[in-house]
Amino acid sequence: MTLHNYIQIGIYFAILLLLVKPLGLFMSKLYQGESTFLDRFIHPLERLIYRLLGVKTGDEMDWKEYATSFLLFGIFCFLAVYLVQRLQGFLLLNPQKFGAVTSDLAFNTAISFSTNTNWQNYAGETTLSYFTQMVGLTVQNFVSAAAGMAVLIAFIRSLARRQTTKLGNFWVDLTRGTLYILLPLAIIFAILLTSQGVVQTLSPYKQITLVQPITYQQQLVDGSGHPINNSNGTSVTEMITQTTQLLAVGPASSQLAIKDLG
Repeated sequence: MTLHNYIQIGIYFAILLLLVKPLGLFMSKLYQGESTFLDRFIHPLERLIYRLLGVKTGDEMDWKEYATSFLLFGIFCFLAVYLVQRLQGFLLLNPQKFGAVTSDLAFNTAISFSTNTNWQNYAGETTLSYFTQMVGLTVQNFVSAAAGMAVLIAFIRSLARRQTTKLGNFWVDLTRGTLYILLPLAIIFAILLTSQGVVQTLSPYKQITLVQPITYQQQLVDGSGHPINNSNGTSVTEMITQTTQLLAVGPASSQLAIKDLG
C-alpha cells in the first residue's frame, strides 16, 4: 500500500469516530420515539406512509410478530426485485433497450440485494436499465439496510426491557431508519460525489470520439462464430482502428452514495 492509501484509510476512520457520538445519540432518540431536529421536515412524510400502510405507531410487537413481519417483508422485496429484472424490457427508463435479465441471474441478484449482501456477477451498465437500478436495487439498498438496523434495535430492546415481551413495531423502525438516517446521509453523499464530477443523469449512453485512436489486431470469424485460419493453420486477423467509444452514463452518483451506506 502507498502512503496515499494509508492517508485515505486514516481520514475514513477519523470521520467515522467523529460521527459515532452525534449519530449514535440521534439514532437513540429516533428509535425511542423522541423528537429530533429532522422532525419538521420528515415527520409529515412519515405520518403519510403510516396512513397509507395502515400502521399504528403505538402497537408494539412481540418477537414472533416482529420476526414474521421481517420475513414477510424480505420475501416481498425478493419477489419485487426479481419481477422488475424479468420485466425490465417493458418498463420505463431503459434508453439502451436492455431485455429481460435471465431467470438465474435475476434470482441471484434479487436474493443478494434483498438480504443486503449486494453481490453482483455482472456489469450493471451492460445488463440493467435505469429503472431496474433505481426502483429495484436502489430501493433495496435502503430498505434492506433499514430492516437489518430494525432487527438490531429490536435485539437491543430485548436486553433493555426486562419486564415486557414487546420489542417495538417493525414497520415503524423500518420507516424511521430509512427516512431519518439512510435517506439524509445518501443525499449528502450524492451531492458531494456529484460536485466532484461523478455522473448523475438519465440520458442515453454517449458515443464519444477518442482523443487518441486505438489500433489492434482482431481475429476473423465465420458466420458460425468459429475462427478463420489460412492454409498454414494460422489465424487470420485484420487491423482495426477504433476512433469512438460508447460511454456508459446514468444515475451513478446516487447509486454509489446509497451503495456505500447499504
